[in-house]
Amino acid sequence: MTTEVIWYGHAAIGIKTAGKFILVDPYFTGNPQASAKAEDLSPDYILVTHGHGDHLGDTLAIAKRTGATVVSNTEISQWLGKKDIKTHGQQVMGGFQHPFGYLKLTLALHGSVLPDGAFGGNPVGLLLTTQDHKKIYLAGDTGLFGDMKLIGEEGIDLAMLPIGGNYTMDPDDALRAVKMINPKLVVPIHFNTFDVIKQDPNLWAERVKAETKSEVRVLKPGESITL
Repeated sequence: MTTEVIWYGHAAIGIKTAGKFILVDPYFTGNPQASAKAEDLSPDYILVTHGHGDHLGDTLAIAKRTGATVVSNTEISQWLGKKDIKTHGQQVMGGFQHPFGYLKLTLALHGSVLPDGAFGGNPVGLLLTTQDHKKIYLAGDTGLFGDMKLIGEEGIDLAMLPIGGNYTMDPDDALRAVKMINPKLVVPIHFNTFDVIKQDPNLWAERVKAETKSEVRVLKPGESITL
């Protein structure tokens, strides 16, 4: 069994594992980085880290069209449920065995509000253990926090970390995060979509190579890796 992880740009990610197709934070419409169109993707599940428009994105439209189950925190799940979307609500540090793997919602230091101004609950990261025991950590929008070291103790095969700054970790803090998590492979995300989060991912990658034992890959939108 293999798991394919696709970066569509910004924080939009696709995961193909255990015969399931999962979309994470499917921000395509209005995303200048997007390498795909929302209407061309038919996921079985959608995972949403928080309610901001560049992460909730096209969730509602995709879920209505495809019947995908949306997994998020309880507040976002309840909000979507009122719109006749099939949901599964979890909460921070709560885990559940889904058909695609074991998913735990982790801490993320950020905010969360929904498009109509409703409270979006606690923002989260995602820690997925696939059926063949690969560990994938998708940090979501977050600042640096000390419990990343505890996440690293899980034995992370792939970490996808924001490096853009302003709203999330900047390259310096993202490098510190790599040192705490110690993933086998790390991929930078959430940069260069807007001027305010403009960064040089290749320069960051060189620092990761020089200062850690983690392999680092800088993907272009639409590129993928296989675990």
